[in-house]
Amino acid sequence: MSGGTPRRTVVIDADACPRGAVETVRRLQPGFGYQVLTVASVNHVIEPWGPWHEHVVVDAGPQAADLAVANAARAGDVVVTQDWGLAALVLAKGCRAVSPGGYTFRPETVDLLLEERHVKAKVRRAGGRTRGPRARSREDEERFEKALRAALRA
Repeated sequence: MSGGTPRRTVVIDADACPRGAVETVRRLQPGFGYQVLTVASVNHVIEPWGPWHEHVVVDAGPQAADLAVANAARAGDVVVTQDWGLAALVLAKGCRAVSPGGYTFRPETVDLLLEERHVKAKVRRAGGRTRGPRARSREDEERFEKALRAALRA
């Protein structure tokens, strides 16, 4: 993705991104003209979709994909991630961040999410259980598309 005028990029944390969200990014690309960068560990195979798509493979370390996404994202880019910590990092860089479920991360609310993540981690370390993500629904797909379109228009 070099040469010419830099364009906005949609950076996808592809290790945990549902296929439906990735397909939405792919489907909307011609209308918005953005570049796409997917980042995933060696455990995920993603074939390039076209000249506007680049895929970066990282090792299988626990934070390798998140660090690569954070390093690649530039101000004005849109990052698709479920990771609240990664969302906080890219928001600080001037990016927009959207979850595959259609949640738009905001600088004014991300601290609360990080506190919630911390509390839940403490509960799990103490032997407790926390609820995992629910199954993906059609409504999630619609919310994601709406949130992605809004982030791209901002």
